[in-house]
Parts: sequence; structure tokens; C-alpha cells
Amino acid sequence: MTFMVFNSYFTDRAMQVLADCGIDYYTSWDNAKGKGQGTEPHLGSGAYGSTNTVLMIAFKDEAPLEGLIRGIEGLNRGITRPADHFRLFQMPLDRIV
Repeated sequence: MTFMVFNSYFTDRAMQVLADCGIDYYTSWDNAKGKGQGTEPHLGSGAYGSTNTVLMIAFKDEAPLEGLIRGIEGLNRGITRPADHFRLFQMPLDRIV
């Protein structure tokens, strides 16, 4: 299972990477607020008006996940500010019912 976190400004790019990888399954949380390590806050108002989007994606096999990792690496190469890079957090998934 992964959580993909990115500035909501880049939602179109994220959706394109998912489509390119054949991933048509996810749960989305829009307007997520917070601050990552070494990044600026995304608080939705004031000086920090941006927000993040979080996509939860559960994988039954590794192939689409590997494609997604490559896609995110490609996206990040095209984003100048490291603070705006896509983040992918991966954890074990015991079962999908």
C-alpha cells in the first residue's frame, strides 16, 4: 500500500502518471494540510495558501507499483523546487477484502 502526497497544483500530472501505469484505483483526500520535513507548510490560507492531495493506492502485485515509482521519479526530475517533489510512502498491506 502506498500514500502518494503532492501539491494539489500538480493533480493533473499525478493522474497522468496513474493512467500511464494502468492504475485506475485509488482513494483521494483533497485539501490535505500539513508540513513535510524540509518543506514549506501547506495550510490552505494566508502565506501558505496551497494544500496537498493524498492518494492511497492498494496494490495486489508489484508491477504497477514499480511503474508508479518510475513515474514519480520522472515527475520529480521535471520539478525544479525539491520542496514541490512528489512523495511516495510505502507500507505492507496484509489483506484486501
